Amino acid sequence: MEILDIVDEKGNPVGKTIEREIAHQQGILHRTAHVWLLRKKQQKIQILLQKRSHLKDSFPDCYDISSAGHIPTGVDFIPSAIRELKEELGYCAQEKDFIYCGTRRIQFKGIFHNKAFYDNQVSHVYILWVNQDEENFTLQKEEVSQIKWFDFDDCIDKVKHNLIKHCIYLEELEIVKKGIQND
Repeated sequence: MEILDIVDEKGNPVGKTIEREIAHQQGILHRTAHVWLLRKKQQKIQILLQKRSHLKDSFPDCYDISSAGHIPTGVDFIPSAIRELKEELGYCAQEKDFIYCGTRRIQFKGIFHNKAFYDNQVSHVYILWVNQDEENFTLQKEEVSQIKWFDFDDCIDKVKHNLIKHCIYLEELEIVKKGIQND
């Protein structure tokens, strides 16, 4: 059972907590960290997408952010992101490697596995430069079924025109693009 801090519109904890499952049943505002892994290969920037496991409670079998996760009670964004990277991809990152790109407010309502699902979150978006091939990551099979590097511009096109099954917001890729330009 994951316990999350309930937060205000800026992502600051308000002193109350909630179980993750209940937060998604009721649409309670909470925090997440989104980490996009990037690399340069053959003069192009590539972005790593993970394909979510078919067992996930939301967006099963969809391409998604390289690594993302809820922020447990009492934990901050980057320590949580470091933990998620290690769990999901077997990648060890250091706090100094994260490049903050911006904050995003996400609100989504849907049905998954015949249950209502409400996502109401404040997310910090980061990029992390990683020069590593897919086979050198260790995937957490309960969370991630596969990973794949995409040329960044091709990824934007695939998301924009729904050429892959995904749960990626174009708005977030634009935040990443600005982060790359400012890096």
